[in-house]
Amino acid sequence: QVQLVESGGGLVQPGGSLRLSCVASGSIFSIYRMGWYRQAPGQQRELVARISEEGITVYADSVRGRFTISRENAKNTVYLQMRSLKPEDTAVYYCNAERGSQYWGQGTQVTVSS
Repeated sequence: QVQLVESGGGLVQPGGSLRLSCVASGSIFSIYRMGWYRQAPGQQRELVARISEEGITVYADSVRGRFTISRENAKNTVYLQMRSLKPEDTAVYYCNAERGSQYWGQGTQVTVSS
């Protein structure tokens, strides 16, 4: 099992940047596929980006070219670098770990507004 804690959310203007971090504990981090999901009020949770144990990345079409997911296994941490933020990026962002079962963090709020 793994426990996940997100941080780095906040309020930014359109076109700005944020870097989210997710620190994992409780298991061997390097064997998990890690991902970032987001959920806006009244909407379903959607995949933003994920990175495999081998470093293979997948991005939602809406964020490709603007967001970058990375992991630093020595620090048990996965990052989401967000650039050129848009109002439609506003959501609670959740960290996810998967290895058969899925585990979720509590989320961090990202608000993009003028």
